[in-house]
Amino acid sequence: MGHLLSKNGNRGNRLKKRKRKLLKRKKRNCFLQGPCMLCFIVHGNSGSLDDDQLENSASKLAERYAALSSPEDCAKFLLSPRELAIWEGQGKGLLSAVPAKLIGPQALFRTAATPACEYSEMVCKRKCAEMQRCGPCKQPRCALQEVMENGGGAGDASASHCHLPLCPLPSSSSSSSSSSSSSSLSEGVSGVGLQTDSIESPGSTGSTSATPQSPSPTCPHALADTPGDTTDNSSINHLPSSILLKVFSHLSVKERCLCASLVCKYWRDLCLDFQFWKQIDLSGLQQVTDDLLVKISSWRQNVTEINISDCRNVQDLGVCSLASHCPGLLKYTAYRCKQLSDLSLITIATHCPLLQKAHVGNQDKLTDEALKKLGECCPELRDVHFGQCYNISDAGMVALAQGCPKLQRIYMQENKLVTDKSVRAFAEHCSELQFVGFMGCSVTSLGVIHLTRLKNLSSLDLRHISELNNETVMEVVRQCRSLSSLNLCLNWSINDRCVEIIAKEGRSLKELYLVSCKITDYALIAIGQYSTTIETVDAGWCMEITDQGATQIAKSSKSLRYLGLMRCDKVNEETVERLVQQYPHIVFSTVMQDCKRTLERAYQMGWNPNNSTAS
Repeated sequence: MGHLLSKNGNRGNRLKKRKRKLLKRKKRNCFLQGPCMLCFIVHGNSGSLDDDQLENSASKLAERYAALSSPEDCAKFLLSPRELAIWEGQGKGLLSAVPAKLIGPQALFRTAATPACEYSEMVCKRKCAEMQRCGPCKQPRCALQEVMENGGGAGDASASHCHLPLCPLPSSSSSSSSSSSSSSLSEGVSGVGLQTDSIESPGSTGSTSATPQSPSPTCPHALADTPGDTTDNSSINHLPSSILLKVFSHLSVKERCLCASLVCKYWRDLCLDFQFWKQIDLSGLQQVTDDLLVKISSWRQNVTEINISDCRNVQDLGVCSLASHCPGLLKYTAYRCKQLSDLSLITIATHCPLLQKAHVGNQDKLTDEALKKLGECCPELRDVHFGQCYNISDAGMVALAQGCPKLQRIYMQENKLVTDKSVRAFAEHCSELQFVGFMGCSVTSLGVIHLTRLKNLSSLDLRHISELNNETVMEVVRQCRSLSSLNLCLNWSINDRCVEIIAKEGRSLKELYLVSCKITDYALIAIGQYSTTIETVDAGWCMEITDQGATQIAKSSKSLRYLGLMRCDKVNEETVERLVQQYPHIVFSTVMQDCKRTLERAYQMGWNPNNSTAS
């Protein structure tokens, strides 16, 4: 017992002497400010060691190494030049002196798949040393730790060391013999099986800095295993925002607002991007109210296009708020919004002078006052649609035509108060008109004849004109050389002679609609014989058309691609079946042929009659 106490007392004296020596060395100024190994080489005195001293020193180093119990102790484990010589020059002797509990199986300290991390960078403990520390790395699980968690033996003496991040052994780089000593040292470390993962500055007390440190280039785990830098590259949020915006552009406003924007804050910000709120399509959404339009106008003031068709809960207040906050509005569409009045369109005309499109069909409350305001404030207007606005008359139409000379498209439908005076005003003041439609209006041949002034006219819709004669139609076709589409449906006055002149004079004509006109086979034969440009002919509900007319036009026409024969009861279905086989490039429209095409599309989309249930 006394021998043991005297031994422990001598050991305490040795530790006190070593501390005093370290305090004396700390008073020196390190002029290299480099790795600690260089400092020890410069400041220390190395000498030769005999075998006894080597054995004793190696045993002491082994004891010191075995006594390490925390990362802070590992960080302070530095060697003097004499001890360095023992490690490097007498590596085998040291290994033989290391206690058996440190020479455990390699699996106790590292897994076979994780290579040992070698560090050549150590930080000097002396003054003025401000080397950057290596960032924290993941600590790999050792085999013993797994055994302990699985209920293995807890009394193993090495269990308290295998999970600690041990410091790497110092290596010398000051002489030409350092490479061989380093290799032997690394072999020794591999033989012992030590796993080195991280190192702190020896001068630190183990506390981590509040500011993040950049990983050291010498640490192979610094880039891949740092917990703070671990990312999942498979996440869609790692795509550039421009690509995500392109993906979101294929979604509707409802899908972006009610689905995508609720995923995360990042997606919400993307869904509020200005490009999605330049063209806003809210058509058919009954949830749209004035409050939503007010919010949209407060979010984005660069709206250029808005569509609120069939939004029955939107009132004039919401449209006025949007118009007052979006002076750059270019296109306004509001079909079947019967609750809106002149106030909404007047406010748009007042605050949006750059307006180019105004489609407000089927609004019963709309009057001439709104059209007069458009003509007064919107000289850039190019496209208007006022179909089924029954309170609009010639006064509003004339004011619109005089104030908007850049109009290119004008469409009216069933406007009984619009007469030849309006048609004449548009023909005189809007020379750039390309599309004109007056379906069911109180227009006669006296007004239609004025359209011959429009040299850029390409599409003319004259359906259901009460007093339209053949001579007027033929004159319009002769004068308007750019005419490509002519709709004469529901005009019983159009006969075979008129169709023949149209086929001869319409050099640019591609579409001719003759539904329910007073024509016979002669009209179809004339089209096939004289026209080289007409691709679409619709002669449905023409009761005098027979198999001969359908066969001759299909046989003689080189440009025909569509022939409408719906409810032409004198055309046999067998004849149409034969024409379909002979002229596959032509689409023949009958009741049976349309049903077959519909059924074929259903099969292509995966419809199975065996799985369908009768309603």
